[in-house]
Amino acid sequence: MKKDLQHFGGAWTQEKLRLLEKYLKAYTKILDNTPYRFAYIDAFAGTGYSRKAKILDNHSLTLEFGDDEQKLLDGSARIALGVKPLFNKYIFIEKDIRRYRELTKLKKEFPELSDRIAPTHRDANEYLLEICQKNWTKRRAVVFLDPFGMEVEWGTIEALGETQAIDLWLLFPLGQAINRLLRRDAKINSAIKSRLDDCFGTTGWYEHFYRIYQENALFGKQLKIRKIADFNSISTFFIERLRTVFADVSTNPRPMYNSRKTPLFLLCFAAGNKKGAPTAIKIADDILRKL
Repeated sequence: MKKDLQHFGGAWTQEKLRLLEKYLKAYTKILDNTPYRFAYIDAFAGTGYSRKAKILDNHSLTLEFGDDEQKLLDGSARIALGVKPLFNKYIFIEKDIRRYRELTKLKKEFPELSDRIAPTHRDANEYLLEICQKNWTKRRAVVFLDPFGMEVEWGTIEALGETQAIDLWLLFPLGQAINRLLRRDAKINSAIKSRLDDCFGTTGWYEHFYRIYQENALFGKQLKIRKIADFNSISTFFIERLRTVFADVSTNPRPMYNSRKTPLFLLCFAAGNKKGAPTAIKIADDILRKL
């Protein structure tokens, strides 16, 4: 990637929020007349606004919000707060202190929901693991994971699925991170391999994305390794990994493209509760299928 910082964001940013909003509206209508208490949990809530962002570098694979925005748009937190019927609880997790302070202002901005809004200054993975340890028998939730890079650990995803009560919307860094790290020459250093292990929850990704072959050389045949992974195979592998921990997973994830029509992210949906999964998947598939 060029040294110059790359502006990040565009039509896909609003597209993911539009799709999320549609699901939240359907979700609260269904849960509103049930005995369950249900929450919206935004694990990388930011400031509550949707802003332009910048990729810091090719190694950290994280983003930071820029200060040169021409327009601030409602982000996932504000969109969730506007959904009717209301959620019983809104948990907004943000590790960055500056963004967290902005989130706390939502309690004053939405005074009628103040007692339901819970801004949390914590690491998303750590706090979600704590939340998952609660008794979920009479609770339900929608979790939105929209990280700035590869911050989401597989252990977190696994814990969410094990509650059997949480529906998950996840923006998987398909091209923005994963495909970049899968070098064509297979020379992936140990640190990057570890990050990919954490992302997929297995070391098995390597045998799926690379193949050993023989090549004629001056002194006989040599074994070589080549990358066979593409966007489709990476997507399929990750969806299958989600299937190992959730009741059901949408087979119709939505790729999010940049202006050059290159997939940056994959918007995935997974249903946690076995009984409610058929309805949840039907709604999510319908939303993801429509343009």
